[in-house]
Amino acid sequence: MKLPLLPLQAVLFPGGLLSLKVFEARYLDLVSSCLREHKPFGVVAVRQSSEGGKASDPNAFEAVGVMAELMEVDAPQAGILQVRARGLNRFTLVGQTQLDDGLWEGRTRALDNDERVAPSESQLETVKGLANAIGTLKQQGSEPFLKPFHFEDAGWVANRWCEILPISVAAKQRLMALEDPVGRLQLVDDFLRSKGVVR
Repeated sequence: MKLPLLPLQAVLFPGGLLSLKVFEARYLDLVSSCLREHKPFGVVAVRQSSEGGKASDPNAFEAVGVMAELMEVDAPQAGILQVRARGLNRFTLVGQTQLDDGLWEGRTRALDNDERVAPSESQLETVKGLANAIGTLKQQGSEPFLKPFHFEDAGWVANRWCEILPISVAAKQRLMALEDPVGRLQLVDDFLRSKGVVR
């Protein structure tokens, strides 16, 4: 499947919320086209070693990205779009081409969605910790997660934690690309316990 690509210094997770301010002409065109044609786009993280390098390098983008669909597009002023999009399924980037207008188009292969598996009993404190974090963020006026919430789903819990943890883009990328949702949650659980966030 061919997808227009939006390269970011960030990682989008399936089920995640992407909020962006778009002002570069080629990406304004990408958003306008996807909105008009009701089509998704692919979000890929730029490899950290590629900063300042050439994006035409075939290794400039991470190999696994996430398809996104537009939810809201607002134009607060001329030449700027405020965009909210939802992360869908993951894909493998098989190849990419830079088009004449400067946009990237990726050849992608869809990856299976996470199997819905319940968190293990030993991970329940991490599930409760996420519920508490959501409550705290809401009190602070921040709601970074899309409803409905799925605390019964290990992959969903792991993904939401990954979005708010203070870890590198490269670490988030590795976690997002993991195909085992329980294993992903276990890595998050281990990290939170090592930091004393959960006991």
